This record gives sequence, C-alpha cells and structure tokens, in this order.
Amino acid sequence: MSTGSARGGSGSGAGWSRRTLHPGRGRTGPVAEQDRGDAPRFHCDAQVPAVQGPFSRGRFELPDDAVDHLARQAKVPGDDIGFYDFTGRTAKAHRKEIREATGFRICTVADQKTLAAWLAVHIAQEERRTEQVRAQLLAHCRKERIEPPTAERVARIVDSGIRQADERLISTVAARLPVEPAAALEALFTPADGEDEDQGEAVAAGKEVQEPDVDVLSAIKASPGNASLATMVSEIAKLEAVRAISLPGDVFAGIHPTVVSAWRARAAVESPSHLRDHPRPVRLVLLAALVHQRERELTDTLVDLLNSIVHKINARAEKKLTEEFAKRYKEIRNKGALLNRIAEVSLEAPRELVEDAIYPVLGGTSGIANLLHEYKSKRGGYARDKQRVFKSSYSGHYRTGLISLLRVLDFRSNNNDHRPVLDGLELILAHADAKTTYYPSGTHVRLDKVVKAEWREFALDADPKGKQRVVRLVYECCVLQALRDCLRCKEIWVVGADRWRNPDEDLPADFDAKRQENYAKLDLPHQALEHTEALRMEMREELDKLHSTLPKLRWLEISEKNLGGAIKLTPLEPLPEPKNLRRLKKYIEQRWGTTPLIEFLKEAVLRTGVLTELTGVGTRSGLDPAVLAERLLLCTYGYGTNSGLRAVASGDHPHTEEDIRYTARRYLTPMGLKAMAVAIANATFAARQETVWGQGTTTVASDSTHFAAWDRNIFTEWHSRYRRSRGILVYWHIEKGRMVIHSKILTCSASEVAAAIEGVMRHGTTMNVAGNYVDSHGQSEIGFGVTKLLGYQLLPRIKQINKAKLYRPGPTNGTDPYPGLAPAMTRPIKWDLIEQNYDMLVRYATAIRVGTASTEAILRRFTRNASHPVYQAMLELGRAQKTIFMCQYLRDRELQREINSGLNVVEGWNDVNDVIFFGKSGELSSNHRDQHELAIGSLHVLQAALVYINTLMIQDALAEPEWADVLTPEDRRGLNPLFTTHMTPYGEVKLNMSSRLSLSDTATPAGSPDEDGGDNKE
Repeated sequence: MSTGSARGGSGSGAGWSRRTLHPGRGRTGPVAEQDRGDAPRFHCDAQVPAVQGPFSRGRFELPDDAVDHLARQAKVPGDDIGFYDFTGRTAKAHRKEIREATGFRICTVADQKTLAAWLAVHIAQEERRTEQVRAQLLAHCRKERIEPPTAERVARIVDSGIRQADERLISTVAARLPVEPAAALEALFTPADGEDEDQGEAVAAGKEVQEPDVDVLSAIKASPGNASLATMVSEIAKLEAVRAISLPGDVFAGIHPTVVSAWRARAAVESPSHLRDHPRPVRLVLLAALVHQRERELTDTLVDLLNSIVHKINARAEKKLTEEFAKRYKEIRNKGALLNRIAEVSLEAPRELVEDAIYPVLGGTSGIANLLHEYKSKRGGYARDKQRVFKSSYSGHYRTGLISLLRVLDFRSNNNDHRPVLDGLELILAHADAKTTYYPSGTHVRLDKVVKAEWREFALDADPKGKQRVVRLVYECCVLQALRDCLRCKEIWVVGADRWRNPDEDLPADFDAKRQENYAKLDLPHQALEHTEALRMEMREELDKLHSTLPKLRWLEISEKNLGGAIKLTPLEPLPEPKNLRRLKKYIEQRWGTTPLIEFLKEAVLRTGVLTELTGVGTRSGLDPAVLAERLLLCTYGYGTNSGLRAVASGDHPHTEEDIRYTARRYLTPMGLKAMAVAIANATFAARQETVWGQGTTTVASDSTHFAAWDRNIFTEWHSRYRRSRGILVYWHIEKGRMVIHSKILTCSASEVAAAIEGVMRHGTTMNVAGNYVDSHGQSEIGFGVTKLLGYQLLPRIKQINKAKLYRPGPTNGTDPYPGLAPAMTRPIKWDLIEQNYDMLVRYATAIRVGTASTEAILRRFTRNASHPVYQAMLELGRAQKTIFMCQYLRDRELQREINSGLNVVEGWNDVNDVIFFGKSGELSSNHRDQHELAIGSLHVLQAALVYINTLMIQDALAEPEWADVLTPEDRRGLNPLFTTHMTPYGEVKLNMSSRLSLSDTATPAGSPDEDGGDNKE
C-alpha cells in the first residue's frame, strides 16, 4: 500500500484513486456519509499510509505535503485531520472499506510464515541486508494484496526469512564437504587430545607451562606484515596451511558471494570457543568460507609482495648509487682550465715523468680517480653499478623467499608473446638449487623479451674457456623484473587469485547473450563506424570553434614561441568575496550554541534511521535495539574521530569498553558504514530547498587525501607527493553541496583514474552523476576513453596543459584547416584501431558498469606495459575525447572556473577532515586494513551527518524574517554547509538519546519499532 497509490498513482499492487475509495454518494457507511460533506472522505484518504507499511497510527506519521494534497482534493481545511480519531470505530470502519475497495487483506499468522518462506527461497539466498530484504517483502505484500504488518512484525518476518535461507544454504554446503576436509576444518580449533588436561594438571601442580605455538586458525586470520622476507615466508606458510585443507573447488558453487562473505565475517570475529558452540554443519561451513576466501586473499598478497619486493630492491639500488655517486661522480670544477694547464706543463717539460708533472695539476691520485669515475658514469657506469647492487641485494637476502614464492604460485598467460617470461620462470625453478655461476652448457635460455638491452652486458659473460654463457643469478633478476611488468598489466596472471586472476574472468560471461541490452545500457551504437563517425564529427566541430574564436580569447595564446609548450593560458581572475556568510555562521552558533559532534551524528541518525544498515554478522541479535543504537553511535564516533573506543568508553554513558568493542566487532562493517553514509546523503538531497541551494547538480569533484598510518603492513606506502610519512590515500567524491557520495581507501601507488571511475559508477546514492571534476592525477588518455564509453564527462584540471597536444580528426591532405592551432597539434587519430576493437572496448566498459571485477583490476589491462591491441584502441579513443575536452576547456572561461571551483570543494573537505579526525594527530594507529576501513568509513559518516544537520540549520536560519533578502549573489555562490565554527569534536563524550536539536520537520526514524504493536489485530 504505497503513497503513490493513495494519490492515484500506479504503485504496484495498489492502483486505486479517490473515485475507487468513494464510488458514489449512494453507498452507506462512513465513506459515503453525505451529511458531513467531504470531511469523511478526507479522513478516509488519510488512513492510507504515507510510507510502505501498515495504516497510519496518527497525524504524526503523515507528511505535510500528503495531507495538503488530500485536503485540496476533498476541498476541506488540512487542519481538519487533527480532529480525526485514528483509533476509533470510525477509523476502523474506514480501514475495512479501504481493504474492500482495494482488495487488500490483513496479514495473518499463516501469511507471515508464508512470507518468511518466500523470502528464504527468492530473496535472502542472495541479499542479506535487512533494509533491502524488507523492501522486497513490502513489494511482495503489495503484489499479493496483503496489508503490510507492523514494523515489528515485518522485522520478525525478515529475520525469519534470512535465518531460514541461511539454514538451507548451510545444509547444502555442509553436504558437499568430504570427510577429510571436514576433519581438517575441525582440527583448526580443536585442541589436541589431552592437551587441555595436561596443562590443567601442570598449573595445579604449580609447574611452569610452556606457551603453545600460534595456532593455525589465528595465523590464517592474521594480516600480512610489511614487504619483507619475513612476511613473505609467513604468508607462504599460511597459503600452504590453507591448501592442506583441500577444500573442493565447487564447494560454494551456486552460493552468492555476499552470502559467502557474510559467513566468512562471522568466522573471522568469533573465537574458537564460540565456533565450537555452533552445531557441526554451521561451524564447518563458517570455517570453509573463511578458508575459501583467505586462500584467494593470500594468493593476492603473495603477488603483491612479489611486486613490492622487486620494486623495493630496484629502489634501494637506485638510492644507494645516488648517494654513492653524489660522493664519487661529482663533476670536476674548472675542467677546461685544468686541461689547458696540462697542455702548458706538457710543452714546458716534455721529458718529465707524468707522475711528477701531470699528477700535481690534477690534484694527485684522487683527482685522477674522480675524472675516471666521471668518464665511466657517462658511458653507462651508473646503469652497470645499479645492476650490480640489484643482483647483490637479491642474491644475498631475498632470493630464498622469492624462489619459495615462485614455487607456490602458478603463473599463466593468455598471450604467447609473453611465453619467454614463463619459460624463464621454469628455468629458474629447475636450477634453483644449483651452485654454479652459469647455466649448464646446452641449456636453452630465452633472452628476448626477458633480458632488457641495458642488462645484456651484465647477463652474458665469457667462461674460462672463452665461451659466452648466461650468468644464472643475473638472469633470475631479469626474469623477476619482466614478471613484475607483465603482472602489473595482467598479461601474466595467477591461478587461484582474485585481483590477479585470469583477465578473461573480469569480462561478463553473458555479454554475447545480452549484447543488445549491454549496448543499450551504455547508449552506444552497434556499428563501430557509426560511433567513430560521430566522434570524428564532434572533434571537427570543437576544433573549428576553437580555431575560429582563438583571436578573441584574450586569456589564450597558442604559439611556437611560448617557452615550455605551445599553449599559454592565463590564470583565472579572482571573484568577489561573500560578505554575509560569516554573519550567518555566527547567527547559527548563537541560535544553537556550540554543539558536540556526537549530537550532529545522533540527530542525523534519529532523523534518517540509518542504524538499521548496521546488521550483525550473525542471524540473530539479543541486544535491546535502544542499547544497540547507543553503542553503535559510540563506535562510529570513536572510529570517525580517531580518538578510539577506549576514550569513548570513558564518557558519560552506561556502556563499558568491553561492550563497545563487542558491538564494533559484531556490527560495524565497512559495507554497513557505506550504506549509512549513502542514506544520509539521500536524506540531505531530499531535504534541500531549491530556493536556498539552487537546482541540484549532476557533477562531482574527486581527489585523494593522504593519511599517515603505521607501516608494518603491505598496503601502507611512501608517496613522493606526501614526504612527511608513510600512509594510505582516501579518494573522495563530493558534490557541489559538500556532500560526499563515495570514499575509497587506496594504496599510494594505486591508480587514481580507476578510483575516480569506481566512485562515479558505485556511489549508490540517488544522485545522477554526469560529470566528474578531477585533478591531473585523476585523468589520463585511458581515463578519457573509458569515461566516454561509460557515458559521463571527465572534467580534469590538467597541470601541464601548456605541453598538451591536440590530435587531428584526419589527414590534412596538404592544406592545414587549423593553422592557428598548428603549434599545439600532432598526428591524426587512428580510427581503424578503434573500429577493429570496438566490440572489445564495449566489453570492458560493460565489465566496469556491471562490476564483474573492480575497476582497478580491469584497468590494469590498460597500462604502458600492455601490448594488446585493445589497449592501443582505448588510447586512441581517449586521445580523441581529450582533444574534444581541451577545445572546450581552452575557449570556455566559465568551464575553467567551474572545474577550479569544483576541486576547491575537495580542498575544503580535507580541511574539515583535520578538525574531525583529530585523534592521535590524524594517524591511523593500526596495521590492519579492516581497521583503516572502519576509521575512514566512520569519518565519512560523521562528515555526512555534519553536512546534513548544517543544511537543515542554514535553511531554518534563512527562513527567519531577519534574513529575508540579506544574501547577495556572491553569498549564495559561496554558501555551503561544510563548516565547524559551531561544532566541537573534543571533550567528554556525553550521549543522551532523549535530547534533540531544535530543527524543523523532525522525522520519526524509519523502521522504528511500533510502541503499541500496531492495529492490525482487528
């Protein structure tokens, strides 16, 4: 029973109108009472619920706009509804007639059981988020003409459906487990026979008990350390332990990945004693899910370690030689004068010994040595020494671990061009235990595409007999470097991995069957020629516009005379400063006072009901909802401010640190926090008043922020742009109104282009994103090509735009149509490459759209090391689109200002990060990736809550008569809800759920339990 249906809409299962409810005045009963005019009709219409759920229990559940709409239809004052008794006999009679008119019936106990069973079969086997399952349940009720029960009963039906689905799937998976793997899983948390008794007797006798070794289950759960030999050995041992369990490959066939992930999450947070308390099928399936996913994760981790350590060896060799060359290979000053003096001394005393005449001129033996080192450095000496240091570091420290790593990973390739690298790996393993300097005579060693030109001289050497041989350890170094290059572009992949899996698995398997649908979803023509012709025509139009308007563009100059590049673009002129925004912020502070940050979070939660997104890892919860809500607020606040759960536990509330930590472990997940942030963002979009904020936008700005973090892990890295410390990056997507719609944690070496695309495609809010402002790190020619296929605009601020090139739409044929742009132009686009690979380009775009793999994993195929033609085709497509954008950007001053203003939004967001994320000086004090995700996810929620409440405060303030017509156009341009002058994140944490901020339109939390149990008991 939906709002749209009550208003004459076409909601599924309830398409009635006022005429349906009131078919004529000749009827008898409350609906047709003529002596009371249209008021009874108005009251009857008001019985239709304003949200999906049971009948309204009172005026407080009815939105004002719905009441006004119904009052206008009935031609009675809207205030008349205040005299209507929603619990009286007339109201019950109205509800009965509405059911008769619409065909709905009360949900009985039998219906509840049937609905739970339907959820278990059709919904809960794939979807475990309670809000989504609840939405599907209500839609099914409308379809079946069943009146939705009360919120409390709906929650019970949802829980029952999820629990039944879980039991069915657990039985299915448990039946697939053979005896040996099941016994191996049991052994993970079962102590050896007599171990507990022996230790107990020893303790009773007062003897010292030796600490047992770290158990296998804890080791499997543990996060990896930093990129080192010790970490490599540890991760190899974990992978071998997981593989020893020998889970069948199809044990989770047909089980949705979200369900497997939910089982894994339960196993990860429960102690061995809790796991033992479960029935045997449950604990076996939970552990199997953990082992299954950890095997893929460990494989990915080993590939990451391989890439990191090879890079680390190379970087250290370069650093060592840089320091050495700074001392040894410094240029001799006045070298020309020295050579003249040598010539003079030689002519004056031609018969003198060189040692007596020349050495003093050059500063003795050390001066001559410096000259010799300088000479060698200019003839490749630096490169040779770097290779020497690389080989020394590899053979002296890392070789043992890397050889073991190569033995446990199975490398494959779909491209025969990279077969030499795989042959090189086989050769390394075949001779891994050899003690010889060279490979045996007659061994076929592949050099092409393995040993780079600068390594050839070092890898080939003459043996004592003068025969040219391949130096074994040097060749191993070359193979590892070539392997890293191929892995990074996924030309070589690893069996059993997830992120480093076969790239063909990243593409949608049903693309051919759904070809028409896939092209339609991307709004792309089926014919490649049609696509390239449209793009070529757009290029010509934009180049024509730029060329024709160039003489009138006072901010742009394109000339060969410009230093540093052909394009010269003058900076933007400053805009007038807003004059009344400080006054507005001061007024807000005076009206609401200095408010603790946790009050903003609490108010946002109570208005939106977003805590329902945080569901426990189990299928049941014994906590009182009110207690759980308070603990979840404290968890989110502790993580989001980085002050920690211990500091939050010492505040003014009845919850202990142990209680809060238990709640965080069982309920707080990155996915749940993201859903909370999405719900708050959607509530903000719905609450915005167009008269204050203007029309909604379809563009977002995105950029990264660096967070310092502990570095005893594999994902914390040093970045050249952030020299202060090692850390991680967080990539934000923020719309004009300062609401963040997506956040993602990245390693410092990850692609920001992929992160920008991921945020646009996966933000999950109601916002329709059609454009993305990025800085130079968020754009590339590949990025332009991908976003063109995905159907939104990439709008970058290009740092070195003076050196950028404009591509031609076609050959000039002797006459240049754009002579004024010639200094900035280059070759024509290779349209044939795009046309030949058009279908594959659409496949990759579809893979990103539907999410068959992460955007970063898919875009690894489009890096500089890639050699396949699809990469070249994507480059050409991106160059064409980039040329179109640059033509628009260079001639449109407003577009330049728009992009610059959009990116300034992110800078403002980062400033507020420093205020909110104040704990531990903003450093992530953990080596666990999941803790980082919880901290950043909670920070995302806190900022979203701040923006939401600030939006309401600004709207309430501007509604006051004293603020009428005060704001100037400059003020409205600069008006934004991201400010903290009236907020404090510091001090003792005081949580009082009964106090509220005085704001208009206080909403009842969605999904809150019925206090009176509802009235479906009629």
